[in-house]
Amino acid sequence: MPATVRVVLIGLRGSGKTTLGSLLAKRLNTQFIDLDHVTVADSGQSSVTDMFRSVGEPAFRAAECAALEHVLTSASTSGAVIALGGGTPTTPPARALLESARAAGTIRIILLEAPPETLGARLASNPGDRPLLAGASFTEEALLLGEVRLPMYRTLADAVVSTGGHAAASVEALERAARKSAG
Repeated sequence: MPATVRVVLIGLRGSGKTTLGSLLAKRLNTQFIDLDHVTVADSGQSSVTDMFRSVGEPAFRAAECAALEHVLTSASTSGAVIALGGGTPTTPPARALLESARAAGTIRIILLEAPPETLGARLASNPGDRPLLAGASFTEEALLLGEVRLPMYRTLADAVVSTGGHAAASVEALERAARKSAG
């Protein structure tokens, strides 16, 4: 894989972007970047949930877009594996950044997908640092957000990897997709 190409992981919350992304980065001997961590670190807030509560979603999304632009253009992130937040590609400015970087050949976007029931079970057992955005449960959120976001994700993706099974099989499939996408 060319050292300059970044692998960008997109998908719904719970699809494995952080877990599998960090495993993929180790396999590729490169750095792993979680965009949520970059966004929060630049904000002075202690967590995504705190940031959402204190500044609101529009300000969070603007900060997230600024963090994405920095990560996509910084020489220090060349070759990195980058996990985006589930909502990152849904904002027009972030989507434009992703489309531009993909057209320039500096990123390859891989969509991670798992059934809503799997996502719900994962999030119920480990909710992490994200507010519930839709629905009354994590499974309901996955269903509702999936209807809106998955078609958009698919138009951005260079490859799609199913992450509904075991992590070992998913990371192997992800590595194949990353290497194939990089040509």
